[in-house]
Amino acid sequence: MSAAKIARLADRGVVSVTGADGEKLLQGLVTNDLEDLAEGEARHTGLLSPQGKILFDFFVVRHNDGYLLDVARAKAGDLAKRLSLYKLRADVAITDVTESFNVYAAWGTDSKKLVDGRGISFKDPRHPTIGLRLLSNSDEIAATPGGGEQGGDSRRDYDALRVQSGIPEGGKDYEFGDAYPHEADFDLLNGVSFTKGCYVGQEVVARMQNKTVVRKRAVKVSGSAPLSPHTDILLGDIPVGRIGTVDGTDAIAMLRLDRVIEAENKDQPLTAGGVIVTPDDVAVGRYRASAAARTSTAL
Repeated sequence: MSAAKIARLADRGVVSVTGADGEKLLQGLVTNDLEDLAEGEARHTGLLSPQGKILFDFFVVRHNDGYLLDVARAKAGDLAKRLSLYKLRADVAITDVTESFNVYAAWGTDSKKLVDGRGISFKDPRHPTIGLRLLSNSDEIAATPGGGEQGGDSRRDYDALRVQSGIPEGGKDYEFGDAYPHEADFDLLNGVSFTKGCYVGQEVVARMQNKTVVRKRAVKVSGSAPLSPHTDILLGDIPVGRIGTVDGTDAIAMLRLDRVIEAENKDQPLTAGGVIVTPDDVAVGRYRASAAARTSTAL
């Protein structure tokens, strides 16, 4: 593993949920199971529309007598308002506390030393390679060895780590209000529970899990030359995907995997801005297996 690094994620905000009914409120709304969540532990989860589309994705970390939600900074106020719509007379206080915290990511060998004692730290639950998160009220961390502000080398390194690990982020690799949890890989990245009780949009998510071949997903792709973000991926002249976060010739893209198979069958390349694009073999193989299983079940 690489040397420890830490990056400030200035595009992240924090919402506080406290009160006796905080767990009950969140448990009945979000995609993941918050029961038995220990102090300092976190869940990756989302709040969906009734139609099952992701409105917000965030981390829930238990802290003292409540929870802190690590969410996109631009969405923090909206998340607090949305949760407040559901609380009715519940004993819950919901507050956008973004101005009280800085959010960091730390990764690499001994990254724990960069966050210990500096605030509220937790393991990023999405994937073993992605390291730790830190919510801190200190501005001094960016000055430590390996530290970096948004826009600096460490932030670019963090986004590169996400790309290489195939981990999408809402608002960058998929659009809020437009993607289902499976399309954003919640099922692969510990973002959804299929055994907990009901939550908003649960029926749609369960149907996709049990009855649907997920044709569109956020996947890692590689280009024959450096790729550009926000570029359509084309099969001929038909858009079949879109590039999100970029790391040189690699990127995260929202892509129609059924069209990838079509391209292979036609011996046609996928292109983005004139660059030939190759999807991750594992993602394509997973789609093939899912499609084959559904076909077998139908027969």
